[in-house]
Amino acid sequence: MTHKVLIADDEPNIVISLEYLMKREGHQVLVARDGEQALAMIREQRPALVLLDVMMPGKTGFEVCQSVRADESFAGMKIMLLTAKGRDTDVAQGMALGADAYMTKPFSTKELAARVRELLAQGSA
Repeated sequence: MTHKVLIADDEPNIVISLEYLMKREGHQVLVARDGEQALAMIREQRPALVLLDVMMPGKTGFEVCQSVRADESFAGMKIMLLTAKGRDTDVAQGMALGADAYMTKPFSTKELAARVRELLAQGSA
């Protein structure tokens, strides 16, 4: 099943890699380069899943996640935080703000693809 996936990251190499991976998995891909753009695209496009970098210009991934979770119309949207910030406190903060998953960079594309499949399966179950 094709899902709409938003990649929100300001690092071009990560975006290229994630975009390729998500298209290979059969998803429609949207890209946002900062937190403000990510929020605008979430409201406009309503993706099934957001792959969200934590450290971005405009708004951080934490702020975007918090804004999305504060709006009940996005209740079914899945959010995976992707970040170099891998300390337990960072993971706890992301999960407390409502992220469905948290993956630290660098990540295994195989593992990421598996987590995406898992999250999207939960959404359509």
